[in-house]
Amino acid sequence: MSYISYHWLRNGSVVFEDKAMKPFTCSVCAFVALSFTILLAAPEPAVVQEPGLWTLDVTFEHPQQILLRRSNGTERFWYVIISATNTTDRDIDFYPKCELMTDTFRILPAVAGASPALIEQIKTRHKTKYPFLQSLDQAGNKILQGRDNTKDIAVIWPDFDPNAKALKCFISGLSNETAVVEHPVLKNDDGTPVSVYLRKTLELSYALSGDPAFRSEQKLDYEQKRWVMR
Repeated sequence: MSYISYHWLRNGSVVFEDKAMKPFTCSVCAFVALSFTILLAAPEPAVVQEPGLWTLDVTFEHPQQILLRRSNGTERFWYVIISATNTTDRDIDFYPKCELMTDTFRILPAVAGASPALIEQIKTRHKTKYPFLQSLDQAGNKILQGRDNTKDIAVIWPDFDPNAKALKCFISGLSNETAVVEHPVLKNDDGTPVSVYLRKTLELSYALSGDPAFRSEQKLDYEQKRWVMR
């Protein structure tokens, strides 16, 4: 099984990212027809889900900065709080994947095994609104039915590229909707395209304003929320 995402860059190139490969770029002049075909063929999440498909009810807090003080200095992190509610008629499996991508095409996975001190700082900051806040590692792999079982989850990323002017947060595992497309480059031994499996994914988009030299003063301006297949 292969996973791929593709993104237009500001310099006019298109970048393909594959799990089994490092990111690579293609000149639009050389591959414009291929790129255009890929973009046209990209599937969209279903407007009305078929029987057996589900999507969690999700609300979220916009990304915030936080500093973790260590003996040798401080380390900056960013985090998003999502609240996921299972309104289906059954308990569901929960295996999220969370990535942050900048407009400079840096992709950061969510922090795994975050420092207990960092998690406690975030919990303390939000204890009034989210008294049962958990880190992504603590959330478990099941979400039970009903609003009484809503999970409030802090998704944490390390500080990102200071040259970035925009970013997107991608959170999958909130739906079981999937799609299969053909890999634009990779082939099987028989010459047929490799099948690529996409998941319905929550995308949160932001523009970054302020001087990178004063990182703590920079602000994220919310642009949009949408569901994509990624």
